[in-house]
Amino acid sequence: MTQANPQVTVYSATWCAFCHAAKDYLDKKGVAYTDKDVDSDRSIAEEAMRVSGQTGIPVLDINGQIIIGFDRPRIDAALAATA
Repeated sequence: MTQANPQVTVYSATWCAFCHAAKDYLDKKGVAYTDKDVDSDRSIAEEAMRVSGQTGIPVLDINGQIIIGFDRPRIDAALAATA
């Protein structure tokens, strides 16, 4: 069964190595996502803090499931839930 096009947003910054790792992982899995750069706009940073409850990045929103950091098992579980 293939994934049913999950809605994925990644809150990240260009300088963040874990952000790059998370996006590379999604790319390798063929998952499309919207990348929101927290450094480019203060309102994006505030949005990331609002959805995650903290200031660290990356923050991934996979169909409303919030994942803080590059947590492969949680990313895989959230993606599998959309299959």
